[in-house]
Amino acid sequence: MANGYDPNRHHRRSIRLKGYDYSRAGAYFVTICTQNRAHLFGEVVEGEMRLNTFGEIVQAVWFDLPHHYGHVQLDAFVVMPNHVHGIIVLTADPVGAGFKPAPTERYPLSEVVRAFKTFSARRINHMRGTPGVPVWQRNYYEHIIRNDRELSAIRRYIFDNPQHWYADQYNTDRVEPTPAGAEIE
Repeated sequence: MANGYDPNRHHRRSIRLKGYDYSRAGAYFVTICTQNRAHLFGEVVEGEMRLNTFGEIVQAVWFDLPHHYGHVQLDAFVVMPNHVHGIIVLTADPVGAGFKPAPTERYPLSEVVRAFKTFSARRINHMRGTPGVPVWQRNYYEHIIRNDRELSAIRRYIFDNPQHWYADQYNTDRVEPTPAGAEIE
């Protein structure tokens, strides 16, 4: 171990569903967190997310994804101080084709997320004057949305996320709930 590499400590384990084709048409719920859960994108005030310039960059890059990937549609989305939640829909055919489109390559979910992270990080780092500094954690969380009931519940979760920020474990200003029956001074 002269070079400092320990395969037991440095092995990256996949958190993806083994054997699943993530280029397959379907809806995917993704959560992408900032490096070290740093609060980079603004703040939540009275249950409403107020984006700063970096948060606006993240939002703009997200909504630009369908312009780069013809088989991508976007659904519910929210930028939080240290993460984003969104639903990415991979369609069977390119979106908006009124006639037979030219063949286009289908990219898996991982490529779409990689592009989002890369484009947003480059723009943020350009503004900060910090080229190459990580903005995002290495991985991301995904969940394959299996039915309309699940889709509705996830949309509600995304929409309500800023209202629950006060209790988020990574919120440095977290407010602990008062136990039932406790006196408030």
